Amino acid sequence: MEHIANIVTAGLDIAQIRKDFPILQQQVHGKPLVYFDNGATTQKPQVVIAAEARYYEEYNSNVHRGVHHLSQVATNAYEKARITVAGYINAADPHEVIFTKGTTDSINLVANTLGRRFLKAGDSVIISAMEHHSNIVPWQIACEESGATLKVIPINERGELLMDAYEALLDDTVKIVAVTYVSNTMGTINPVQDIITLAHARNIPVLLDAAQAIQHITIDVQALDVDFLAFSGHKIYAPTGTGVLYGKKEWLNKLPPYQGGGDMIKTVTFEKTIYNELPYKFEAGTPNIAGAIALGTAIEYLQQVGIEKIQQREEELMTYAMQELRKIDGIRFIGDAAHRSGAISFLVHNIHPFDMGELLDQQGIAVRTGHHCTEPLMDLFKIPGTVRASLSFYNTREEIDKLVAGIKRAAAMLL
Repeated sequence: MEHIANIVTAGLDIAQIRKDFPILQQQVHGKPLVYFDNGATTQKPQVVIAAEARYYEEYNSNVHRGVHHLSQVATNAYEKARITVAGYINAADPHEVIFTKGTTDSINLVANTLGRRFLKAGDSVIISAMEHHSNIVPWQIACEESGATLKVIPINERGELLMDAYEALLDDTVKIVAVTYVSNTMGTINPVQDIITLAHARNIPVLLDAAQAIQHITIDVQALDVDFLAFSGHKIYAPTGTGVLYGKKEWLNKLPPYQGGGDMIKTVTFEKTIYNELPYKFEAGTPNIAGAIALGTAIEYLQQVGIEKIQQREEELMTYAMQELRKIDGIRFIGDAAHRSGAISFLVHNIHPFDMGELLDQQGIAVRTGHHCTEPLMDLFKIPGTVRASLSFYNTREEIDKLVAGIKRAAAMLL
């Protein structure tokens, strides 16, 4: 086994990076914490924790509403975070960045507003067979309310989209395509550029759920030419309850407000309300100011480390993990796509995933077990759930070795 102190890969000093994350220093059940549940939420570096605390300690005040000093400091920090996010995804204008509670909130915003304005009986919406519930249920609701139909892109046994079937689904009834960039369960990286190009050939907008892509892959919304992109702060080393909806200005201007309240209005009378311009039209009420500021800090932290280095590091870890896990007797991967990132889902013999997860936890190893909010996908594979190990650049080969040994130990006890 390697020693963490000696790790320098992709130009990164991993021992130093791990010191940036206070939670990684602890023990669980008397063993050093091995955290492989990054797909559910990533751990937070000290600079992010400090940024959120600093807001409450030094300049806690509401944004956009006060002429006093604290309000101006808070507003400047909040809007600076928006500029940071816009730069990270290469949005053409910071006003195309809407702060939300997270991916779920962002998708609901589009499904609700687009459904009200553009969906009617006879129309259809395309999603895929590997979607998270947050990119299924909002579209089901929109379709039920409008009389539209939900179409599903099928996948093969490796967990890859059948692009011929997707192309066949694209017709004049389709009003939007909403698909995940990276599967939260299988780690499949979808051919999003092809998905967008094919949809745009028929003037159909595309929404990408980037919750599992934003922290692993460089995303350029202008190069992709994507119409909407959603992600969560807590998946990218920022606080929970924060997120982003990117939308092309032309689309965001077409959509009606999602919620009514303060900050999303210009003038209000009992007869008529005039809505505010972007991005405030979609940011009703007092936002999670501290969280948004800390989201900006998290992105700045990743930019300092280097997103290309992070991507290279994680690809090395993924290759090593798959190589070592394949050596385990009786292991079955759920999804084994040629292009993958972040997550590995598997079963071992006929062991229930919960039992495997509990025995790994006793060894200080945190993995996710269950259906991962992708029940239709579990039904497709005819399984109750999986064990999911999801990686971050702060993980190590030594931790992967511990995971492999832990699975073997648990299997020996359970078989």
